[in-house]
Amino acid sequence: MRRRESLAGQVIAINVLLVVAVLFAASAAAGLNLTLTDERLRFGAIAGSIVLLLLINMLLLRRRFSPLESLIARLEAIDPGRPTAEYVLPRTSAEEVEGLAITFRRLLRRIEEERRRSGRLVLRAQEEERRRLARDLHDEVNQALTAILLRLEALSHEAPEPLAHEIAELKALVNQAMEELLRLARQLRPASLDDLGLIAAIEGQLARFSEQTGIQATLHHEGSPDAISEDQQTVLYRVVQEALSNTAQHARATHVDFELRVFPSHGVELRVRDNGRGFDATAQEPDGQGIGLRGMAERARLVGGELTVTSTPGTGTRVRLYIPQ
Repeated sequence: MRRRESLAGQVIAINVLLVVAVLFAASAAAGLNLTLTDERLRFGAIAGSIVLLLLINMLLLRRRFSPLESLIARLEAIDPGRPTAEYVLPRTSAEEVEGLAITFRRLLRRIEEERRRSGRLVLRAQEEERRRLARDLHDEVNQALTAILLRLEALSHEAPEPLAHEIAELKALVNQAMEELLRLARQLRPASLDDLGLIAAIEGQLARFSEQTGIQATLHHEGSPDAISEDQQTVLYRVVQEALSNTAQHARATHVDFELRVFPSHGVELRVRDNGRGFDATAQEPDGQGIGLRGMAERARLVGGELTVTSTPGTGTRVRLYIPQ
């Protein structure tokens, strides 16, 4: 691949060529005889003055092009995984550079808005599909298992003694399948989230979590959840769900506390704290939790929120989700 010169380098090279050409053209026009000592001194003085002027010109050009180079460096340093609204315009007096920076920031904002819009559409489609699957599992498959259970119950009264034990085991397996089916349906899309609201859905999730794992989970909430949009409620519930999953699988905690606060004029804040073993939050893949944490952060960005995780080994984990109004 052919190496390209920088714009500043090209301008300086052109200036050098022009100055050298002007120097020799002026010498020829003045009829300087370089074989004479006095003429050579005059030529050297002119050449030295022009070289000095050229050096000053190079320094000025470098100074004028430095804002553009700084802009390029800042653009290359932008992290696509973080909200582009964090990009701050560089300080410069060059109108063209400032215009480029403003245009690029507008482009980043449009890209971010489009990504959020498309992400919300995907999120809604996923949740709608989860809702449909949960409804089908609960209404159709669960009804089929219930019919099987009733049929087994009827057979148990007519079956001979040697088959009674086998039928009882089948009934136990059907009951277990029904419980697993209902648990899976609640994980896909809890009916309480649509029927009773966010607080009831989270409280039900925490109660089941404590019953299954033995880890105490509590919720403190402040403000009215009615001010939270449906997309935001979905994201909040999924973040709570993922936080509980991480706590059960990795934290080795005995207690996890959730605090949900709704500010009418500022937004929504969710804080999660556990007393587990913690991890190195600066690591890219903290003990297998990296995928879950990235998923939580991506969900937060879809509704314009920001998720931060604070943890060190031995001090537990702190998760904060903030969604502005």
